[in-house]
Amino acid sequence: MSATDFDLDGDRTFHVRRLKGSNDSMHHLDRDELSALRKLRDQAQGDVFVFLSERGAPLSPDVIARVVQRAADAAGLGFHVHPHMLRHSAGYTLANAGTDTRLIQDFLGHKNIQNTVRYTQLSPQRFKDFWRD
Repeated sequence: MSATDFDLDGDRTFHVRRLKGSNDSMHHLDRDELSALRKLRDQAQGDVFVFLSERGAPLSPDVIARVVQRAADAAGLGFHVHPHMLRHSAGYTLANAGTDTRLIQDFLGHKNIQNTVRYTQLSPQRFKDFWRD
């Protein structure tokens, strides 16, 4: 994702370019995200990338995978974690919060609703007290 994918001063959005034939989308930034990204932009001194390595290079997919795994280790998850799991987690969380499946489909950029269904497995806890008044 490059700096040009972010509109930090106009409509406060970022453009998500997706792979594998998925739909691109625009997402809105909340106040805290906007503030942090503006600070990064101001520190970047004209660089076209928002997130850089300690050496000033764009983050590679391998570096991102290591950052995610380190966060999982720090959280004590005890199993291998990869960045794509964040998409599944988002779909799962949205579904369990009662978000409409078509809205989740758009959020995740899926052209086919069947792809979204895989991401939205419901927690059995949602059915606890399902038939109680």
